[in-house]
Amino acid sequence: MATLAGLAANPNPNKSFEILPNPGDSVSSLSFSPKSNLLVATSWDNQVRCWEIVGGNSQPKASISHDQPVLCSAWKDDGTTVFSGGCDKQVKMWPLLSGGQPQTVAMHDAPVKEVAWIPQMNLLVSGSWDKTLRYWDTRQANPVHIQQLPERCYALTVNYPLMIVGTADRHLVVFNLQNPQMEFKRIQSPLKYQTRCLAAFPDQQGFLVGSIEGRVGVHHIDDGQQSKNFTFKCHREGNDIFSVNSLNFHPVHHTFATAGSDGAFNFWDKDSKQRLKAFSRCPLPIPCSTFNSDGSIFAYAVCYDWSRGAENHNPAAAKTSIYLHSPQASPESEVKGKPRIATGRK
Repeated sequence: MATLAGLAANPNPNKSFEILPNPGDSVSSLSFSPKSNLLVATSWDNQVRCWEIVGGNSQPKASISHDQPVLCSAWKDDGTTVFSGGCDKQVKMWPLLSGGQPQTVAMHDAPVKEVAWIPQMNLLVSGSWDKTLRYWDTRQANPVHIQQLPERCYALTVNYPLMIVGTADRHLVVFNLQNPQMEFKRIQSPLKYQTRCLAAFPDQQGFLVGSIEGRVGVHHIDDGQQSKNFTFKCHREGNDIFSVNSLNFHPVHHTFATAGSDGAFNFWDKDSKQRLKAFSRCPLPIPCSTFNSDGSIFAYAVCYDWSRGAENHNPAAAKTSIYLHSPQASPESEVKGKPRIATGRK
């Protein structure tokens, strides 16, 4: 389990520790290795960077470049290799641990928005704005299968055998990866506005969906479980409504985090339907976040996400930061589920 006591302190409102050096532009994705505390960040300056979080310090490890902004990242399950995709319409495979050179292993006809490694199939899956999902054997030049999507891919989550793809026009396409060439189910998002992020339940019985309208849907796949579905509002301040940009389940307690364009992150328990902890707002939005493999570190990026257009972009204040928060540092774990206490209110 990681401790963060030694990292450089920062005027972060939540006393989170900052990773240095800062990326040169806004961060689009964060991914921890499943085997160690290696953290990868992709950003709009075309870079994929890796840091090692060890002994209370962050050490920059290595980086590679794409030709255009990078939008997504994923690790191979053995922790040796990083996949990254973006606006150059390709996915690169980077054998980071061996020090090897990156090579292109997937191609699309438009930017690649999502990528995931599926160890049970030994395949890479990539989702693009070209309205396709493509499965790749990284040793072959051509995709193993191309799955047409109803619209552009905006979000994707995998917890084998469950995979959900969120597209434009609020389509949510559910796949059973034991039969990946068939849609298992297609539903309209329970949220009325554009899908921003998805997270499959740890027990594969359903998923979370977050939208640009400060709301999260908790949705079950089985038709017999629909009565358990609900939505809730979050990332709002008075009349201001912000996008929910990231949803991450805790790997041990199965509670979850939301992060939003209001610059805040929160921890929640879906089973008792309550917020476990609300954190102070950072001065800029949080576009992405992730837990490490044992849940002892929550990493989140703070930077402008263009949610309020060019007129609200202030280059002088547009610093990009990546912070690390330790959920276990508090006397009572912030990420452990709690039974709901009856208040007598209906």
